[in-house]
Amino acid sequence: MRTCCNEITIVANDPQPFLRAVDRDIRIITDYYTDKGVLSGMHAGLALAQNQNVWVVGCHMPFPSADAAMLLQAYKTDHVDAVIPWVDKGAFPLHGIYDRSCARRIGEQLNEGDSYLSRFLNRLNWIELSETAFLEKGVGCHFTKTIHSPEDYYSLTNSFLQHEFELLYGGEDTRNIGL
Repeated sequence: MRTCCNEITIVANDPQPFLRAVDRDIRIITDYYTDKGVLSGMHAGLALAQNQNVWVVGCHMPFPSADAAMLLQAYKTDHVDAVIPWVDKGAFPLHGIYDRSCARRIGEQLNEGDSYLSRFLNRLNWIELSETAFLEKGVGCHFTKTIHSPEDYYSLTNSFLQHEFELLYGGEDTRNIGL
């Protein structure tokens, strides 16, 4: 992230576990709206951002891509609230570039009792950046992989290990990795 960001902020319900685990120049903040899910974290990060354009990455996305973020940023204009990856027939709003002013709209939505990310996108003037656009620029779409369960974790770990084996040895690993 440091290759494309001059500011990194972690939004967490409990900042304590991060205090000794991250560099001192990384800001750790808490939600203003508690128990409202991902939108409350986005609100906190956007509201306190120093930059006009903010790369938002979900905690369930283990492969953030600075190259993807820089490509998204290249399409962000003053007339667009957000640029969001559209990969494999779906939007990935938690790897998008947002205008900091979106914090106000999130706050309005949360004050209305609505914490759905999909409905927040309906309030924005956003554009999608297609999988084809990423691939044409040599940016793989691995950054869209997500972890929502232990099974997801093991599947991604095995895929990663298989890929590493192929890179090192030039063939498919037929051993049982046992994870």
